[in-house]
Formats: sequence, C-alpha cells, structure tokens
Amino acid sequence: MGADGGPLGETAYDAEWADAVRHALRCAGAFLAMLLVVDASAEASSWARTAVWVGLALVVLVILVPVRVTAGAGWVSVRGVLGERVVRTDRLVAVRWAEGVAGRVVLRDAEGGRVELDPRVLVANPQLWRLVDEGARASRAGTLRCGTAELRRLGERVDGETARAVFRVSGLE
Repeated sequence: MGADGGPLGETAYDAEWADAVRHALRCAGAFLAMLLVVDASAEASSWARTAVWVGLALVVLVILVPVRVTAGAGWVSVRGVLGERVVRTDRLVAVRWAEGVAGRVVLRDAEGGRVELDPRVLVANPQLWRLVDEGARASRAGTLRCGTAELRRLGERVDGETARAVFRVSGLE
C-alpha cells in the first residue's frame, strides 16, 4: 500500500482542484473584505465584530472548498475538509446517481466504503475516469450488484466530452 492508502502504482488526481481552492479562497476573502468595508463605513467596527466576520468568512471557505478526488488501480479516494473516504473500485457492489441540484455519483464497495463525487470531476479528468472505470470493470465481473447502467451512462458522458475537447483543440468543431 502506498502513502495515500491505495495500492502502489499509477495515481491520477483532479487537475482542476487547485484552481477551485484558489477560487474558494478569493470568494471567502472578497466576502470578508466586503463585510469589513460595510462595517467600517457604518462606523461600527470592533474587535468582536471583526472576529465574527472572520469566522463567517471561514465558514464560507469551508463550504466552497471542493473535495479532492484521487484514483489509483482499484481504488478512488475523496478527501474533504472533514476527512477522507476511500472505496475499492475493483470491489464495488453498487453505483447510483444521487439526484439533486448537483448530481452525484455514489460508489459503494464490498467492505462498506462509500464515496460521493461530482461526475463533472471525472468528465474533466479522463485519466481519473480511466482508473475508476478499470476498477469498475473488474467489479462487473464479480461483486457489482447494481449500477452497470449508471457506469455506462457516465462512461458515455466522459467519452463524449473527451471527443468534443479533441475536436475543439484540432479546430474541427
């Protein structure tokens, strides 16, 4: 096992995660600056109020920081502010879509592991999707009880977006 908790070998990361964290920091900083400017213009500034505004900006930051998705041969990890969850993609028992404002893919493995991730992360990172899909293919042959249609739908979405990106880059759009 590697230092990240997964088996040694190839590892893929969400390439857009660092940009998303920087964006979250900028939003929380702008929110804090706005609160402090409004407080100062109302001549109501105090250390206690500033501490409350800083706390509120930290809450906004925690809400906006995205989870970091990492995958390797047979596993996927989702690390958030409150901890990390790992699921064995080569031992999946269920894959389903969690509907809502932001659709999520929910993966469950035979050991009881469960992760939720945004399918846009997999669409934006084909290498990440490839590792998840390789593990899921092994699960289809054995442990996967439900979710093959969801995996197929996700694979089609990733393949379609990858093809569009290739056409865009080559000027064939």
